[in-house]
Amino acid sequence: MTNLDATSWSEGREEIQDAARQLARERYAPRAELWDRERTRFPIEERRFLGSLGLLGIAHQERYGGSGRPILDALVVIEELAKECRPAAFQVFEANTGPAQVVAQLGTERQRERFLPPIVSGETTMAVAISEPDAGSAATDMTTRAKLAGGRYTVNGTKRWISNGSEADSYLVYARISDAPGAKGIGAIIVEADRPGVSFGQPERLMGFRGIPSADVVFDDVEVPEENLLIGAGGFRQLFTAFSIERLGNATMSLAIGQAALDRSLRYAQDRVQFGKPLIEFQNIQLTLADMMMQVEAARQLLLRAAHHAGTGMPVPLEVSLAKCTANEMAKRVSDLAMQLHGGNGYTEEYGIERLHRDAHGWALAGGTPTMQRIRIVSEMLGRSFDQRR
Repeated sequence: MTNLDATSWSEGREEIQDAARQLARERYAPRAELWDRERTRFPIEERRFLGSLGLLGIAHQERYGGSGRPILDALVVIEELAKECRPAAFQVFEANTGPAQVVAQLGTERQRERFLPPIVSGETTMAVAISEPDAGSAATDMTTRAKLAGGRYTVNGTKRWISNGSEADSYLVYARISDAPGAKGIGAIIVEADRPGVSFGQPERLMGFRGIPSADVVFDDVEVPEENLLIGAGGFRQLFTAFSIERLGNATMSLAIGQAALDRSLRYAQDRVQFGKPLIEFQNIQLTLADMMMQVEAARQLLLRAAHHAGTGMPVPLEVSLAKCTANEMAKRVSDLAMQLHGGNGYTEEYGIERLHRDAHGWALAGGTPTMQRIRIVSEMLGRSFDQRR
């Protein structure tokens, strides 16, 4: 199969990919099914182990403990780990393409020095908190507020569908910093999980995403210093441009699911015998596999372009929306085709196909649904926004 980075190798990238592939197959593949079945949170000691290997700091600057490499190098690792174990890949995803990367791109030097080194080492994690009970796709409907008085912000509100909710050590909270309407009043502030007034809802029991905790995060008169403000009111567009980096990671998780489904289907079609011959000899199976590969490779090339143009900075939002939407939809379709190709075996837990399919739907919902990505695509194409309330 063509590798994620086949068109733009950088020095050392092949070695990084090979090492990640070996790590995924030898250390995490044997445990992935059990962790999924028992809804086991990814062990903290394993996160620290990933940090000790340097995988949590690939795309962070060296002065914070990272390697200073392009985002694409982190995506290579995410893909290899995600083919076998999404919770393991999530640790690399969250550290390199998640809210920590927003801090790296938009934060103050003091914020970078304070928050990034422990994330890179695996000692701590940071989660992003955007969605609310009544503000999902309509993010600008959020009501969480952060009011400044006497050099401190007081944060109040509830955030929902927070991946790593209750597990993370700090949260990048999108909130209303001023009374300006819509997006104009929204900024972001870092809130540490151990501050008085921070609490969590019951763990979500999701169809997929097992091993990645999800829970409401509640802020009740939580006080944080003024220096924790990352972006003030009116910085919503900046925040969502930076959030495009997270969407690159999301697209990579979907790509890995599609590639894994295709790889397993290719092996199964050659090994499984029906009507006296291997499945691969049937034309319908050949056509299905060809369709699966076309969809995987189409998503891969869109992701490659977006990651290549991002380099070590901000990606092009249109390219990211195209890549994410295509990869999300591809992962759902290809994992479904893999289940059909495997027949009854695909519906069992033993072959891991149903787990791929469950996770495919989760990554499509996270970080902006395919429907919202389509709206973003048209908005970026035309250079204008659309008011969905009219």
